[in-house]
Amino acid sequence: MKNTLIIGACLLFALQIATAQTSQYKPVEGKIMTEWASEVTPDNVHGEYPRPQMTRENWVNLNGLWDYAIKPKGQSAPTSFDGEILVPFAVESALSGVGKTVGKDNELWYNTTFTTPKKSSKDKVLLHFGASDWETEVFVNGKSVGIHKGGYDPFDFDITKHLKSGKTQNLQVRVWDPSDDGPQPRGKQINNPHGIWYTPVTGIWQTVWLETVPAAYISGLRNASDIRSSQIMVTPEISGAAAGQQVKVSAWKDGTMLAEQTISPTQTAKLAIKDAQLWAPGNPVLYDLKVELVDGKKVIDAVGSYAALREISMAPDENGIQRMMLNGEFLFQYGPLDQGWFPDGLYTAPSHEAMVFDIQKTQDMGFNMIRKHVKVEPATWYHACDKMGMLVWQDMPSGDMGNGWEMKLAVLGSGTDRDRTPESEAIFREEWKEIMDDFYNFPSIVVWVPFNEAWGQFKTKEISEWTKNHDPSRLVNSASGGNFEMEGTKIAGDIIDLHNYPDAKMPAPGIYGKDNILVLGEFGGLGLPVDGHVWQQKDNWGYQSFKNQDELYDRYAGLMTRLGELIEAGLSAAVYTQTTDVEVETNGLMTYDRKVIKFDVTKMKSIHSPLYKK
Repeated sequence: MKNTLIIGACLLFALQIATAQTSQYKPVEGKIMTEWASEVTPDNVHGEYPRPQMTRENWVNLNGLWDYAIKPKGQSAPTSFDGEILVPFAVESALSGVGKTVGKDNELWYNTTFTTPKKSSKDKVLLHFGASDWETEVFVNGKSVGIHKGGYDPFDFDITKHLKSGKTQNLQVRVWDPSDDGPQPRGKQINNPHGIWYTPVTGIWQTVWLETVPAAYISGLRNASDIRSSQIMVTPEISGAAAGQQVKVSAWKDGTMLAEQTISPTQTAKLAIKDAQLWAPGNPVLYDLKVELVDGKKVIDAVGSYAALREISMAPDENGIQRMMLNGEFLFQYGPLDQGWFPDGLYTAPSHEAMVFDIQKTQDMGFNMIRKHVKVEPATWYHACDKMGMLVWQDMPSGDMGNGWEMKLAVLGSGTDRDRTPESEAIFREEWKEIMDDFYNFPSIVVWVPFNEAWGQFKTKEISEWTKNHDPSRLVNSASGGNFEMEGTKIAGDIIDLHNYPDAKMPAPGIYGKDNILVLGEFGGLGLPVDGHVWQQKDNWGYQSFKNQDELYDRYAGLMTRLGELIEAGLSAAVYTQTTDVEVETNGLMTYDRKVIKFDVTKMKSIHSPLYKK
């Protein structure tokens, strides 16, 4: 009995210690929060597998409470820290537990430990970051393992040689982010948030994780398709391949193998899918892939992936107007401008469920497309769009702004190219290439958008052609909303994208529709502030504000009537501003905290359905 009491007391003491450690974390108060915020704990924060296009069972999630310190730029690694931060939430966010700004004159330091992964003598240990904004240097046991510059693309380091003997390893991370004081891509972040510009986001904002791989391993995949031959093409990237090793690639559906091919590590597998179904909204058919690195009959490494048969293209209709074609047929594409911000997590959704909620509500309302606006999401977001059948237009996050904007077509006015420095140009090109490469495999992405409303726009024709050459499988919307680089009535890229608030308008199809797809890249912006669900009580705005939901819907219904007429005339797509309120903007379909949906979902779906039958 005495031993039982002692054991019970020890367990209770251990539980109290664990509870005390967990209870030290709490979100920063003072702003509205989503309903998912209350469910976030250091033990459950973003536990989902972060790389759905290349899965391995052997991985370790490092999200949770780390130490942090904000120190003047240029100092050596700190030995004491300011407190704890919940990774992967940016330091400025409420869910980080910190809620502090950093600025260009300071650096953000992180410190944590992790258990030494189990591995053989030849295995490698890779440390992955989903995203960290902006310049990130990583130290393992006091030694720098590398520096990454870029706020939106995933990166990793081989940390094998930096591991020491013993059960525990030390990890430190240094981040410097100048926000709008630097030329780097930063989207809507600004040091002085106002209007359409939001709170800065500094440091780690996506999952940090470890995986163990063999000496020769599958380091990348490039999945493509040809709908005419019903083929899925898989090009593996193999690191450290030895002589005689081969790659076995197979395609599966519902547990049944449909095709298999064995290739050399430098070849592309071509898998013919019998009775193949094409991926589209309403029919998001995905085929599972298994990729194995083999040496004779021995499997050296294996990853899971998936692909779809899907084609996006342009072709003239019976009137000679270029249309956006999905799998060889015209489908009007309509969706919201999606900023991807949350009041509690800023760039980072409180949970995977919260992130998918936005996509689901968008789909429930009858939209078939999302324009991801000057931000890039975690790979799990695009995976959700793939599974749900949601088309995606992907913007390049903007930066180095300051040039003039001319939103009208064929007008010599205030539009100017940004005179970027060679460093600024190189930063843009490198990150844009990385984004296109890292998210190439997601079939939901059908359009690349390098520039928006002249923000940092430069060498438009050159960047447009470079984008198209780098990924010929997708359409290029070179200049969304203005600063169109014209050659007669044709502009650079595939698409002419007009912005107009609040009414629905389009470029004249008889003039501009012979060479380019015509779209309304932003319109609407109808505002309705909802008391108790706003970022701040005063100075909120929309492009046109209303007093109640009935007035809001009536005005929106009028926009849809006009949109239907424009589709008949030659409009291929439209983007309504926007998915949710964001900070002081109150023109969302939902409030910023996602607790109030401003439109009747059923009525929205019924009013949108006729748009796709034109």
